[in-house]
Amino acid sequence: MKPSEIVRHLNQHVIGQEEAKKILSVAVYSHFKKTAQSKPDAVEMVKSNILLIGPTGTGKTLLCETLARILDVPFVTADATTLAQTEYVGEEIEAILHRLLDRAEGDMQKAQRGIVFIDEVDKLKAASAQARGPSGERVQNALLKIMEGSPVRLKDGQYIDTTQVLFICGGAFVGLDNIMGKNHSFGFISTSEAESQKILDRINSRVKPTDLYEFGIIPEFAGRLPIVARLQDLTRDMLVRIMVEPKNSIYRQFREILASEGVELVIEPPVFEQIAELAIEYKAGARSLRGIFEEMITPVVFVVPDNPAIKKVVIASLFEDAKYFGAPAAA
Repeated sequence: MKPSEIVRHLNQHVIGQEEAKKILSVAVYSHFKKTAQSKPDAVEMVKSNILLIGPTGTGKTLLCETLARILDVPFVTADATTLAQTEYVGEEIEAILHRLLDRAEGDMQKAQRGIVFIDEVDKLKAASAQARGPSGERVQNALLKIMEGSPVRLKDGQYIDTTQVLFICGGAFVGLDNIMGKNHSFGFISTSEAESQKILDRINSRVKPTDLYEFGIIPEFAGRLPIVARLQDLTRDMLVRIMVEPKNSIYRQFREILASEGVELVIEPPVFEQIAELAIEYKAGARSLRGIFEEMITPVVFVVPDNPAIKKVVIASLFEDAKYFGAPAAA
């Protein structure tokens, strides 16, 4: 798949984050081009894993899940905080790779071309004020080898080679902007004034390895994540679009559920704005949308199956009861 095709598919499921989609699509395209090189005299290709930085609920996991589905490769997620809490990090990492093989239905070749998403890696930062590394730094070191690529022995005796497995790490990295603001001091480029500002803005918005070091990511771990994409906070408009536009949006799902009962569901536009406003207050991004929506729709789904006469349901406000309409009278 070309990068533009990957982005088009992502757009069907993920709202906004255009720059992150572009970076991710090019990185994935390049990754699979590299792994496809098989000539003995070909240039040796080095894998480039990816770091996604963005507030909670901005779509990091959804992007990765959708990407794996588009490319038809096995995909597993892992939580860095869980790795940090376990005494046996090696066994936990081996379990992640075993799940990847399970997702590939035992096909080792397919598993070795899969994607592993490790979330909340920012929680692994080494706290400079504490003794180094009882948990976070230890996990960073444990992940180094498999992220670069090495054969890992599974409990059943099989070996899975992670050389072609793409690792995508994610985290909110709260406080990183302050570090970047302090460290980034590019201020002069010899070009036209307008062009110079555009280049400066782009350079200054980039996360540098030194920013990650200061945050608490060890240099070796940061070095395994050369591609960095940043996801932006979701605006109210984006939250509204998330509920309505994607192929599997929650609104489409419940319209489908009620349509199976012969009922048309209509939710007026202001309702989505009200839900988005609440989600912004909760500060959990898109994650809180489903909970608010389900709470609103629960009374409707409870009533409809017991009342065959209902043919249409209209919700005009999040703070008012739904209106139910029966079948039209016969002519």
